[in-house]
Amino acid sequence: MINKLKITIEPTFATVRHRTKVTKGPSSRAAGLARAFKRIESAQTRWRAVNAPHLVALVRAGAVFVNGKNPRSPTLRGMTIYRMDHAGVVVEDLAAAIAFFVELGLELEGEAAVEGEWVDQLVGLDGVRADIAVVRTPDGHGRVELSTFHTPVATSIAPRAPMNTPGIPRLTFVVDAVDDVLDRLRAHGAELVGEVAQYGDIYRYCYIRGPEGIIIGLVEEL
Repeated sequence: MINKLKITIEPTFATVRHRTKVTKGPSSRAAGLARAFKRIESAQTRWRAVNAPHLVALVRAGAVFVNGKNPRSPTLRGMTIYRMDHAGVVVEDLAAAIAFFVELGLELEGEAAVEGEWVDQLVGLDGVRADIAVVRTPDGHGRVELSTFHTPVATSIAPRAPMNTPGIPRLTFVVDAVDDVLDRLRAHGAELVGEVAQYGDIYRYCYIRGPEGIIIGLVEEL
């Protein structure tokens, strides 16, 4: 009886071991698909590092990228920069500016009122009272600080200079659909600078003027 039971059980366990190996082991179909997905994801990440609007001009000029980096780009010894923290825009109507960037797709991270000696030292003005708001991109890597000053009162406004003016700032965001975003932002006062242009089958790109005339780029990857 014992021998008969042993004969019956052993083939059963052998079958289970075989199935487990095939469905859950390193040679299984699921594991193979996972490895393939990781390779594809890695390749897409490397490609997007080059297939980016701000790098296209360099590629067209003959720059060569290895693993998404330009090997000829100089690296300073002892460099202490960790990351770009945020970009800042001074506006008159803070609530309207927040609504504009939220409509664009950014998320409101927080708001605060600032004043005191440390603020005066930071911006080089006396008697500063200001309200600020920080909005961030959905991935959490990009932030824009919006600020409005109550005191001291500004003595001039930002010029609505053309695109080729030295020193003119602009922010660029990757969006899901340029036309849709453009239509929604027009309700918040956005004005198209030129036209929506398409670069081959890589991306569609346009510039608009947002709060206080700041230039904002919208990129749709194709």
